[in-house]
Amino acid sequence: MANSVYKINKGINKPVEFRGLKAQYIWYLGGGLVILLILFAILYVIGINTFFCVGLIVVLGTGLFIQVYKLSNKYGEHGMMKKVAKRGVPHVVKSYSRSVFCKRSK
Repeated sequence: MANSVYKINKGINKPVEFRGLKAQYIWYLGGGLVILLILFAILYVIGINTFFCVGLIVVLGTGLFIQVYKLSNKYGEHGMMKKVAKRGVPHVVKSYSRSVFCKRSK
């Protein structure tokens, strides 16, 4: 048992990353690609020209990749959630009475 070799996982507490995309942005890209696939199928079944369908999906897919990579680089692993949470914090708290801050003795 003294000669056992254990591998150490050095990726503990690091965000999941795939080709530069961090954490939830991998799911955003995957969901967007599924939506584009469904859109292509709908356009093809309707009878729109195949080359137009492919061109539209390529343009939208390129835009999707650019936007998701831009969000991933700008906000990182938790940044977008922090931005959404920051919107919920009020800028000003108004109080027209001091009674909230005064301690009343019984």
